[in-house]
Amino acid sequence: MGFLDAIPHKHSLQDSSSFLNTTTVIALCLFFALLCACIVIGHLLEEHRWANESITALLLGLCAGVVVLLVSKGRSSKILAFNEDLFFLYLLPPIIFNAGFQVKKKQFFKNFSIILMFGVFGTIISFCLISAGAFLLFKKIGITTLNIEDYLAVGAILSATDSVCTLQVLNQEETPFLYSVVFGEGVVNDATSIVLYNAVQSLDLSNIDALTALKLLGTFLYLFFTSTILGVVAGLLSAYIIKTLYFGRHSTDREVALMMIMAYLSYMLAELLSLSGILTIFFCGIVMSHYTWHNVTESSRITTKHAFATISFIAETFIFLYVGMDALDIDKWRSSKARYFYYCTT
Repeated sequence: MGFLDAIPHKHSLQDSSSFLNTTTVIALCLFFALLCACIVIGHLLEEHRWANESITALLLGLCAGVVVLLVSKGRSSKILAFNEDLFFLYLLPPIIFNAGFQVKKKQFFKNFSIILMFGVFGTIISFCLISAGAFLLFKKIGITTLNIEDYLAVGAILSATDSVCTLQVLNQEETPFLYSVVFGEGVVNDATSIVLYNAVQSLDLSNIDALTALKLLGTFLYLFFTSTILGVVAGLLSAYIIKTLYFGRHSTDREVALMMIMAYLSYMLAELLSLSGILTIFFCGIVMSHYTWHNVTESSRITTKHAFATISFIAETFIFLYVGMDALDIDKWRSSKARYFYYCTT
């Protein structure tokens, strides 16, 4: 993770002689001030269905990026810069876990067959069509440097859809069936896309035949079901430990801490075993909400419910705010040779 050193240029925090030096504190203060502004403005716009914290964070990030870009005279648009490890290790897990923890389980499992049909089979169909379309389109426009793995990777990436905007206009109480299907399909779709991508990357696809196709299918099924089982086992194990040892008689803090740590441990184990951490921690959240949550004290139930939702909310706002800034990343515009920015900055 890096920071903007007095806005003109960036340093690496690891290379800095003092982690909490002045420029680091200034950058963090500015970013957290923007987070607070997102929450306040999002609250004021609560009654407007066309606006929410996500849109507010994107717009604020975009405006902040413009200001930083002007102050730094075109050198950078970011207050903070982080790599993909920060996203996948610290921001994504609480969001996915809370999605599983807060999901309406009755509606989710009642419509589970429909969710799987759209989330798994629909994603596989989309993956095949996009991969074939990319192959034909790129060949037609003269791009011949890509191999079959690249086309399949493009199909896996683009078959992932984001249902966040759709869920914003749906009411879970008024349309429970539609909400549960869209929500469940969104989560399963993301997990399926990642599993497909990992399966494509793990196989040698230089010579495709029926055996290779079966191996791809087998790898997909292995990753999908193994990741799910790992999440279920982690959730059941946490429920068993808390119920057997009864942590609540001494401290509710230990109950909450154990739930958080075991959920995160399941995600890290999945990544260590090259499985789908998203699928693992999602089903871990579902199992914990159904079994572990009912074995903790009343105060721990209230604490976990609000703590998980709060952490997830902050992580989502952080991501949308950073995406707004990242849209004006001058280095990426230069590397892509986008005409206006490229010629204006060279």
